[in-house]
Amino acid sequence: MTSDSFASRLAREGHRLQRSRTRILQLNLGKLCNLTCSHCHVNAGPARREIITRETIDRILHWFESNPLPVVDLTGGAPEMVPDFRYLISRLREISPDVHIIDRCNLTILVEKGYEWLPGFLADHRIEVVASMPCYSPENVNQQRGDGVFDNSIRGLQILNQCGYARPGSDLKLHLVYNPVGDFLPGPQKDLEKDYKTELLNNFGILFSDLLTITNMPIARFAAWLRREGRYESYLELLRESFNRATVDGLMCRDTVSVSWEGELYDCDFNQMLGLPMGGESWRGRKLWEVTLSEMEFMDVCTGDHCFGCTAGSGSSCGGALVEEPAMDAVSPGQ
Repeated sequence: MTSDSFASRLAREGHRLQRSRTRILQLNLGKLCNLTCSHCHVNAGPARREIITRETIDRILHWFESNPLPVVDLTGGAPEMVPDFRYLISRLREISPDVHIIDRCNLTILVEKGYEWLPGFLADHRIEVVASMPCYSPENVNQQRGDGVFDNSIRGLQILNQCGYARPGSDLKLHLVYNPVGDFLPGPQKDLEKDYKTELLNNFGILFSDLLTITNMPIARFAAWLRREGRYESYLELLRESFNRATVDGLMCRDTVSVSWEGELYDCDFNQMLGLPMGGESWRGRKLWEVTLSEMEFMDVCTGDHCFGCTAGSGSSCGGALVEEPAMDAVSPGQ
């Protein structure tokens, strides 16, 4: 087993991982969620109380007025459970009517009591929905996310279709996210998408736009499971052996600023959960409204061994796989 670090592997490959021009503002609105998923890198759940405040939202919006990035990506937790979720989206639309807003939705929130307003609100504000759906069969979904989650997810998807999402001629995008139920890499994204589209349409009449595959990161709740099963080191080794140099240029940390529910800055949501601030220790605690976009450019990205997850096989990002096919020397044994 090698102890090769991500930073040393990049150096050996002749790469220096630096931030480029920031294009995406990703806001993690907090850790409150109606689910407690086994793969969650946020350790989110119903008992968490860390959520963004109106004051922090207003500070971010004030910064955004001077820095109108083209994409705002809302995540959590279940971002929709934050009391000021509607306020945030409405104000973003006022500031920048054409801003592309993404809501990372767990689907089940759409059928929770008290959230009957949510599907129509998302459609009315032209929000792109990226929804977690780890499988098209109930066994795998319920194993990873809890009993009854599959049925509620199906109902949520049907409601979104009824609101116009993924319908022919509609510009309302609905993407599904697949992540493995265990310690292995996702299969080819396009092949999985074909299977999903066939199964969900034939069995439930559901349409969606694209499938995105995301690798499970060896942090937080998933890392705890790996350690309990005695598989943490073997999974890290799988990720290291599956390193694909072709994925590096497309890594999401290069053009995304990840902002915590308190306004602090990170290169990605995974680094945020690990407490690895953008800019290293000298920037720890700095808030979005205390920096300019130009200060972020060309800064070295903070890395750790979990970064092998984003560069394994076809690569992994918030937008799915980074390359269509992994290079021949990057395929892990048994894949």
